[in-house]
Amino acid sequence: MKSEAAPTSQRQLAAGTLAAHLLDNAVKRPTSEALVFPDARLNWRTLHAGAMRFAAVLLSLGLRKGDHVGILMPNGAQWVQAFYGCAMIGAVTVPINTRFRTDELAYCLKQSDITILLTVDRFLKIDYRDLLTEVEPAMAAKLPGSALPVLRHVLMFGDADDLPAGITSLTAELSAVTADEMAIRATGAQVTPSDLLLIQYTSGTTSFPKGVMLTHANMLRDATAVAQRMGVRTDDRYFSIRPFYHVAGTTLSLLVSLVSGCCLLSLPTFDVGQTLRMLDDERCTLTSGNDTIFLMLMSDPAFDRKRIHLRGGWAAAGPEVMQRIHDEMGAHGICNAYGQSEASPNVVFSAWDDPLELRVQGWMLPHEGVQIRTVGADTGALNPPGEPGEIQVRGWNVMRGYYRMPAATAAALIEDGWLRTGDLGVINKEGRLKMVGRLKDVFRVGGENVAPAEVEETLLAHPAVQLAQVVGVPDPRLGEVAAAFVVLRATRVEGDSGSARQGASDVATDVAQLTEWCRARCANFKVPRYLAIVDGFEEIGMTGSSKVQKNKLRAHAIERFGIAQFAGTPATGG
Repeated sequence: MKSEAAPTSQRQLAAGTLAAHLLDNAVKRPTSEALVFPDARLNWRTLHAGAMRFAAVLLSLGLRKGDHVGILMPNGAQWVQAFYGCAMIGAVTVPINTRFRTDELAYCLKQSDITILLTVDRFLKIDYRDLLTEVEPAMAAKLPGSALPVLRHVLMFGDADDLPAGITSLTAELSAVTADEMAIRATGAQVTPSDLLLIQYTSGTTSFPKGVMLTHANMLRDATAVAQRMGVRTDDRYFSIRPFYHVAGTTLSLLVSLVSGCCLLSLPTFDVGQTLRMLDDERCTLTSGNDTIFLMLMSDPAFDRKRIHLRGGWAAAGPEVMQRIHDEMGAHGICNAYGQSEASPNVVFSAWDDPLELRVQGWMLPHEGVQIRTVGADTGALNPPGEPGEIQVRGWNVMRGYYRMPAATAAALIEDGWLRTGDLGVINKEGRLKMVGRLKDVFRVGGENVAPAEVEETLLAHPAVQLAQVVGVPDPRLGEVAAAFVVLRATRVEGDSGSARQGASDVATDVAQLTEWCRARCANFKVPRYLAIVDGFEEIGMTGSSKVQKNKLRAHAIERFGIAQFAGTPATGG
């Protein structure tokens, strides 16, 4: 079959909506494969029909344009159909990390004003029936409840008899509903490219994540620009393990497939063996990932170059890994990528036909209509070419702001619409950007952003903890992991004479117990790999305003825990 080129008109794309692109594919290539998962294989016509059923269920529950719908599911056909169904009728999708625990889930559900939640009953050994009922006890009887007063409905895949009384069977609803195409189209006709499509929660320097507001135009235009740089064709088979609860999974995976008409293949979770088999069995031509993913694939005993059929894709990776992807995986058109959620997420991208040296070294161009600059981190003055500074971005890909966080929005979006990324980069004389580090405290664990303050808040919730400080430290497999230092509370203990004296907390606390405390309350990638109980931070290094100096704390952690330094700086890809 003759392949078609990906869409080329940025102006035309900006005028579209997700539903319009989905319908276009369903009409033009109805029987071409759109999605492949281990348990599902959908063409564009069946994908469109499935999205219509989800839209019909939501409308039957009284959902209105602009309402927020949470999706708490692993990568799969149901996630995609739910997302596309929401977009059809103007609902705003709020993707939820499947590894969230009670504190994180409660915060996300409440802060985002989710009115309807679509979920599965269990995943990764997490029973979401129990977890959700712990977050909102009213789910055991009837919603809404007092903990989440805005949440009206929770729809969960599974048998109604096995679900709490306040949770509805999504399986039953999808089976019973009749998709009213006229009603769905009438609601969808009110949706415009400038309407919100997604609220993406991303880790920042505050104690909990911030909700990045992205429009149809933001995400679809970014996907088209990336598809052009990657050279995506309609006959490509694009494997991406990026979680759909990240914008690298929505914009840079799902929507790249949508705007180009190619087939997207994925798995519920990353497994090296399954990934290698799918790459071979499905003869995938494109892929994406970060350093960790590619290194795990290439180092696995089952890796066989003869069974890899890649010609390209993109990677958020350093020079050594980029070169290995080219040489060992044969992905000769591999591109480099840098971005963040606040920019939809991609800011700069190398082209598949750029000289290999530029792609390996990470020199990337911004997309048409997107401006970049670097400024002095301390002065804010514009930097000349070749001088490192904070990366700032302006253009059509920049978010509308953080949901219900005006102060955080004002701090990120400064004068004339420039977005402060908090990342360190260099722009050369040709206008290419290379990301060289981070100015923020956020570190990445196997591609997942972790804000130290999030983990610190979890530790501080323990009754025996007085102070907690967390930093990212090097790890050969994940790039970085969390290291924590804790100061315990003192209690008054009666001496032999009856006089009071200061002593350690009488609450049982040791390193193992504090680690388990974190494990029960936050996603596993945030749980400290290293943890020490200390008397204080004065000897490690504090500022004049009594703040711990994180750079000195990181150096102290590397020395104290005997951590080896590893070459390369983890890259970001959104």
